[in-house]
Amino acid sequence: MSTTATNFPSGIKPGEFSSETIPSSELSQKSVLNILNNKCYNSLQHLKQAHAIILRTDHFQDHYVSGTLVKCYANPHFNNFTLALKVFDNIPRPNVFVCNILLKGSLEHEEPHKALSCYHKMVLLNSRPNMFTYPPLFKACAMTGCVKEGVQFHAHVVKLGLSEDGHIKSAGIQMYASFGLVGEARKMLDEGGGSDVVCWNAMIGGYLKFGEVEAASELFGCMPVKNVRSWNTMISGLARCGMVESARALFNEMGKKDEVSWSAIVDGYIKQGCYKEALAVFHEMQREKVKPRQYILPSLLTVCANLGCLDQGRWIHLYVERNSFHVEAMLGTALVDMYAKCGSLDMAREVFENMEVKEVSTWNAMIGGLSIHGQAEEAIEVFTKMQGESIKPNGITFVGVLNACAHAGMVEKGLAILDSMKEVYGIEPEMEHFGCVVDLFGRAGLIEEAEKFIDSMSMQPNAAIWGALLNACRVHGNVELGEKVGWILLDMEPQNSGRYALLSNIYAKAGRWDDVTRVRKLMKERGIKTIPGSSVIDMKGRVHEFKMGDGSHPQMKEIYLMLERMMEKLRVEGYSPNTSTVMFDIEEEEKETALERHSEKIALAFGLLETEPGTTLRIVKNLRVCEDCHSAFKLVSQIYGRDIIMRDRVRYHHFRNGMCSCKDFW
Repeated sequence: MSTTATNFPSGIKPGEFSSETIPSSELSQKSVLNILNNKCYNSLQHLKQAHAIILRTDHFQDHYVSGTLVKCYANPHFNNFTLALKVFDNIPRPNVFVCNILLKGSLEHEEPHKALSCYHKMVLLNSRPNMFTYPPLFKACAMTGCVKEGVQFHAHVVKLGLSEDGHIKSAGIQMYASFGLVGEARKMLDEGGGSDVVCWNAMIGGYLKFGEVEAASELFGCMPVKNVRSWNTMISGLARCGMVESARALFNEMGKKDEVSWSAIVDGYIKQGCYKEALAVFHEMQREKVKPRQYILPSLLTVCANLGCLDQGRWIHLYVERNSFHVEAMLGTALVDMYAKCGSLDMAREVFENMEVKEVSTWNAMIGGLSIHGQAEEAIEVFTKMQGESIKPNGITFVGVLNACAHAGMVEKGLAILDSMKEVYGIEPEMEHFGCVVDLFGRAGLIEEAEKFIDSMSMQPNAAIWGALLNACRVHGNVELGEKVGWILLDMEPQNSGRYALLSNIYAKAGRWDDVTRVRKLMKERGIKTIPGSSVIDMKGRVHEFKMGDGSHPQMKEIYLMLERMMEKLRVEGYSPNTSTVMFDIEEEEKETALERHSEKIALAFGLLETEPGTTLRIVKNLRVCEDCHSAFKLVSQIYGRDIIMRDRVRYHHFRNGMCSCKDFW
């Protein structure tokens, strides 16, 4: 820290002030306060020197001086609130100015109980609180859930005649709302005067926090004055309550919007899984020339990650670099996750390696990204490096590592990692980890071992556990066990269409068409709708979605012509449709036609039609890719000389020169 002689008593050189060099007669209250406020903000050494001067010159008795000293020690920059507390405890009869400083500091250091203790000391000393005392106290009660104390503070506010202060009111409303006492919060809003727009916003936020949408909407409608925060509170609350379309309608009504408004809509769509709609909002932001602030970027990157929009994700990364944004842990983690989920592992690694500060979530994103790309050994290597950096893994870390082992068939390694969770890291395995192990056995064809593992589990298996076993039965053709597990799942999750589809697939492969009909009849009786397969491809920053039988795309005629030419080339090279995956008892020719119209093949044909030779194609499918499409994609990569990266519901497939990175193990 640089120092100058400004504000120092005469004869004191910069950086050399101490209790031995400054005569008491030359040090006024103003000089002491100038030293504290201008020289000690970022230097603990200078602050301690100033503290020594204050003690030697008897200025510690001055509450303005001692209070400012407490304020300096409470600076979050020093990350040591204990020093501030020690100074406060030595101040004789601290007045309200000093106490208010400690109250604020307690919250800044997330020590709300210290704030409550400070107020207790104020009461004992008969130090009269003022309007600045109660907002931090109400906040402290909200943070700690101290309902009784909060009600007492409210009573003190009324007794002292401070009920109409807007800051106190808004803090009190937020406190009551945090307790779920929205009725008490509403009374505070309605009683007396002083209820400004901040108070109304706090009340609306309180209603929405507990899902009282009608009351919030009614209050919003009758507000005498609304500001941008009012609109944002309603939009955020509606989106949080799952009413994203209502939030969007309100957003469209707004006049002036700020970054929070845009962020609320994006986050709302993300929470509902409406990634295309969230991306459309992002495009609208760009058209309106709204420059996204740093805090909205992780949300936008989440959208790109889930849609596989690499071009948009790259744009955001370049935007970060052009604006010299600091890539802190949250933003860096979102970038790693986006690149990994968009199939660009090299860029994910680059961002990861260049991050100065990595949190456990950052390591998890990298491990998870490597896992779904089938890079098991590298995922385990990153896991080992993580421990070398003294970053303690959590449950999510082990899900990523166990998944990596499952996708690579590393059974012994996976079991060793499961054992290490509790023995080495003190983490109790949960249902999700057990599900990974069942998947580990199942993918390796060890169906009997998977079944034994389920029987030995310390907890009752859930649907995810049985689902992993059912999928293994489908892959390895174990019809008897698959049938048993399938019907268990239909009882556990009668509304899950995926379970019916898996069981039907097992019956269809075995040629048991009567049982296929039985399952489909049950679906109809229960009103179950199947999830249609859909595939998206990002083309020049625009997402194109294709579904089987959907002819809404403006280029559908050209796409089908390209699809026919593509399939004809595959047949010439020896491709034979795998009709065992068709779950209908229809003629073979009809089965072949049905396979040709799978959404991923349509997306692939569109990609070949719209891009130059040699361009890498990236496709995202919402369901697991079928065996027939997987075989077709391998041949297309060889015939057309294309790299194709497909993400299905389970993992990534990198097709190149007729081979797939999964080695037909998925």
